[in-house]
Parts: sequence; C-alpha cells; structure tokens
Amino acid sequence: MREDKNSKTSQNQNEKGQLQKKPWFWPAVYGGGALMLAGMLFGYNSLVSKVEEAPLPELAEVDSGPVVETNARAENMKYPFKEADHSKVQVSQEFYEVEANAESRENALMVFNQTFTTSSGISLSMNGEEFEVLAAMSGKVLEVKLDAFTGNKIVIEHADGKQTHYSSVKDIVVKEGDEVTQGQALGKATENEWNQSAGVHLHFEVLENGKYINPKKLLAF
Repeated sequence: MREDKNSKTSQNQNEKGQLQKKPWFWPAVYGGGALMLAGMLFGYNSLVSKVEEAPLPELAEVDSGPVVETNARAENMKYPFKEADHSKVQVSQEFYEVEANAESRENALMVFNQTFTTSSGISLSMNGEEFEVLAAMSGKVLEVKLDAFTGNKIVIEHADGKQTHYSSVKDIVVKEGDEVTQGQALGKATENEWNQSAGVHLHFEVLENGKYINPKKLLAF
C-alpha cells in the first residue's frame, strides 16, 4: 500500500513538472492573476463611486439673528453749540468738585431763596445772547421736560451708555423718542427763573455709568 501511495505521488509530481514545461503554462498563470487583480480594482472603484454619489444630508439653516456692525466708528463728544462760536462762549458756572480750589467750588454753587445747591454740570453763556443748542453726540431723546421755572430740559442717551442733559432751552425742535445725530439743532439757550443770575445760558450735564462727570474732562474750554 505504501508503495502504491509513493507511486501515485511520484506520478503526480511528474505530471505537474510536465505541465510547467508547457510553453503556455506560465503565461496562463500570469494572465489569470492579472484578470483577478483587475476584477478586484473594478469592484473597489465601483464601491467608492457609490459612496461619493450618495447625497449629503441637508443641514438646517441656523438663524444668526440681526447683523451687528462691529467696526462702527466711536463718536467723540463735541461742543453743544456751533464750533465757530467757541471763542465767544464762556463757562459762567463750573462743575462742583470737592478737590477743586476754593474759587472753582464757589463758582459751582447755585443760590435760590438763600439755599445753596452744587452744580452737576457747567453753565455756558455767550455775552448774554441767545445761541443755538446742538446735540453733543448722536443718540435717542429719552425725555423732554417743559418747565419754565427751572428751565426746559432735554435728555439724550448715547450708544456708549453716556447721557447728556441740556437745560434752560427754548424753541425745542425734538421730542421724546427721536433719534438725533451729532451736531443736530435741539433748540436755543435762554434764561430761567430758578437761576436768574446766570442770565441767558445753557446748563450742560454729562452722565457716565449713571454718575455726573465734569464735561470739561471731555471738552476743552
């Protein structure tokens, strides 16, 4: 039995050797391998094409809200009167500051019925003449208070959070809720009964973070 197995094995090896010696054997082997490799590449490319052609899921549009212009130029405060009149306008009453000298503190006191109050702004006059009052910055009119005794008052709120107050004004041409631009006319300076000694004047106040500050820190007088 063992001899028969050995004989068959030897016969198979001889037949295999004879096949390998045939001139068409190795080209047939290489050609078959090439066909197999081409088939694998074709299948891979077909799979990739199907993946690329698959539609992408639709993305929901996100509402980014209103567009805010971030590079808007910040305004610098200007005089509440025509700049051409700068040389004619005087500060007739100072802003009261505790650290100021005695003369400035005295000039910042207002008297009515023998009662002293401190000035929270500056009073501007022009040789006793009326002059046009202008918005020192762009903003929204928060209040227009008509009071002939203390002087009509306009309050404007600005984009940077400041407020400017204009008191002792007549012929007012704006109303509450109006949007005003820097340099826009608001009315005319006049006199009032409460501060008669100031004559025709504009009492100008500036609030920053809810506190009165000296306007002269922002404007050169």
